[in-house]
Amino acid sequence: MVFRKRGTLLPLERAILDQAVQQGAAGVYGFALAQALDSDSDGDGRGLVAHGTLYKALDRLRREGYLDAEWEDAATAAAEGRPRRRHYTVTAAGVRALRAAASTVTRTGEATA
Repeated sequence: MVFRKRGTLLPLERAILDQAVQQGAAGVYGFALAQALDSDSDGDGRGLVAHGTLYKALDRLRREGYLDAEWEDAATAAAEGRPRRRHYTVTAAGVRALRAAASTVTRTGEATA
């Protein structure tokens, strides 16, 4: 089993945090996040992240303290005739982790995902 250094972000996690930063206080929710990540691909449809992978990454980021998560009001979802959404907002620790990951990429010359 391969372990990674604590605080190291995978490309998917960097992309999630980047989207959460872009959305600000409004936050992101899983399905919209999957669509945004797919639109960031080259348009061939292969960029869509499997939802199981996406939600595991969201939960990992939440447990690390990089994202806050809150369920929306059930009445709002019911009024729109859809299931409730869990909104994720980036924390100060998440912003710091994203900046650290970006500076590491810049220093090492790695391609960003």
